Amino acid sequence: MSMPNPKRTAVRVQKVRLYPDVEMKQVLDELCDYRRYCWNEALALWNDMYEQSLILDDRKSRPSEYKVRNELVAEKQDWQYALSARVLQLSVRDLNKAFRNFFDKAQTDWGKPKFKSKKAPRQGFKTDRARIVNGKLLLDRPHESRHKKKWTAIPFKGAKSLEGDLKVVSVYRENGRYYASLPFEVDIRKKEKTGRCDAVDVNVGHLNHAGGVVSTIPKRLEMLYKRIRHYQRVLARKRTVNGKKAVRSRNYAKTRAKLQRDYTRAANIQHDLMQKFTTELVSRNDAVVIEDLDVKKMQMSHVASKGMHRSVFGYFRQVLSYKCEWYGRRLIIADKFYPSTQRCSKCGHIKQKDEKITLEGNSKHKTRHDEYICYECGAVMDRDENAVMNLLALA
Repeated sequence: MSMPNPKRTAVRVQKVRLYPDVEMKQVLDELCDYRRYCWNEALALWNDMYEQSLILDDRKSRPSEYKVRNELVAEKQDWQYALSARVLQLSVRDLNKAFRNFFDKAQTDWGKPKFKSKKAPRQGFKTDRARIVNGKLLLDRPHESRHKKKWTAIPFKGAKSLEGDLKVVSVYRENGRYYASLPFEVDIRKKEKTGRCDAVDVNVGHLNHAGGVVSTIPKRLEMLYKRIRHYQRVLARKRTVNGKKAVRSRNYAKTRAKLQRDYTRAANIQHDLMQKFTTELVSRNDAVVIEDLDVKKMQMSHVASKGMHRSVFGYFRQVLSYKCEWYGRRLIIADKFYPSTQRCSKCGHIKQKDEKITLEGNSKHKTRHDEYICYECGAVMDRDENAVMNLLALA
């Protein structure tokens, strides 16, 4: 008798594009501005409370989410009652999370919270009282709203499924367009066992695994990057000639909008590739082995750093991690010092000192960077295929 397939809950986020009318565009713009205002007011108050606690040497007077929120609510102005109260509440909650991450020693790369600028290309807000009504997004309307006459649900496109409990919705404006992240808490069934394993060796421009090679920079991306490089040069030339006045011209704004559009297209293509490849991995295999790479340190070495950034190593690991957790697959992370590239998958010999393979190959034996020659058993292999077989041995 077969055991039933266990279920578990997970939050799936879907990014959709919103199509608001003129009235709702004004509402969204006001909420974006209000979110920025609440964040900046909360951050200023938080800093003042913290400095005061240091001066008085009083731990009890240190800021907290509860204190800052109550202070801002007590000092509300009349115009704020015409906007959603949840924007203020959630902005203070996010600020509290940001400070927690900042003081967490385990997260060394997390910076101190900063003030938001109205010149930032992306503006947005959050709400936990939005609903899906007839396939449209309906925001919560304050009692004293200035838009009572025409408060409508906002149509959107891009959602594959609207099933599940809707959580905190993030709405943002970027490059004149409006988007929303819709997180649904859904039931996910673990996939059945396949009895197979796979390993992935990440490289600049491609991912190698036991089933073949997946290109992370296809031809359509190369064309986009050429256009991006062209627009960057045009904008730089305008800034060199006109200085600060360049940003005021219409041609500058048009070119910057085209640059932002191509950046968005490139990111969408990369994310689509990673989503499809990771889904294929977790569907076909019970266990997947990847390397534990220090991507930030590798990018700072300035050796193929742009290619590493465009290969989205970090995003690949992030997506694969949560999908393995969803579907009950095992994700094996090879240690940073595991010699997957230097070890021979045939006999187990590990290259040492001047015999090691580098990005330039091996100067002693005059070999290329993409070939592996074992000086113990004489095996000749492709370097990436050899690395995949070494990683697969860990499974």
